Amino acid sequence: MLNWWLPENVSTYGADIDGLFHLVYWITMAAWVLVQVTMIAFLVMYRNRPGRRATYTHGNNGLEIMWTIIPALIVVWLGFRSVETWNKIKIDLPESEHVIEVTAKQFNWEMLYPGPDGEFDTDDDKMIENDLRVPVNKPIILNLKSKDVIHSFFVPQLRMKQDVMPGRTIRSWFEATKAGTYEIPCAELCGFGHSGMLGYLTVLEQADYDAWLAEQWPAAQAQAPENDEVDPEGGRIG
Repeated sequence: MLNWWLPENVSTYGADIDGLFHLVYWITMAAWVLVQVTMIAFLVMYRNRPGRRATYTHGNNGLEIMWTIIPALIVVWLGFRSVETWNKIKIDLPESEHVIEVTAKQFNWEMLYPGPDGEFDTDDDKMIENDLRVPVNKPIILNLKSKDVIHSFFVPQLRMKQDVMPGRTIRSWFEATKAGTYEIPCAELCGFGHSGMLGYLTVLEQADYDAWLAEQWPAAQAQAPENDEVDPEGGRIG
């Protein structure tokens, strides 16, 4: 019901986050309505009327305890309610063959791809600024780092927001369900150029992603057929 004013969800875990958001929203709305109704009732009941004297009251201890305990219990319940979603997003990262190192700096995102060998710190690594390319419907692992100050990697459509701190590598993940291009702003004030720190996530269909890989590492693609076996009829196997 509230999705019309949220960014489109293109993440596998986005629905879980939206569900928690909706739950908090409706609890807050119910509390707001209760307060407004009570306030209007008090305005009518205790309005100034001829012959009515003002009275002093120090409050009601029972009511004060009640409106302190009930919100506290709701907050604790919401904490337990969110544990499963938290574990899914932050603790139980899936296995993935797509691992990308993202380094934040004033004021760009550096995307480091490990290349065909799948290993970082080798000769086929490739760094591209502000351009994160991934295949659709595949879990993607990000190793998030910062060169200078605290930044925040934020993709609203993925429901993904993770602070990035110098001196730490923070592993995060997502799985995009729809091809398209999505902005990656920095959501943490990081200096005078903060507003211009903007990258782009491009989610590609598998064939388009493979074509992009071939453009980035043409030598690896050219060597691949040489390693294929040849069948007796002259065709290649694999």
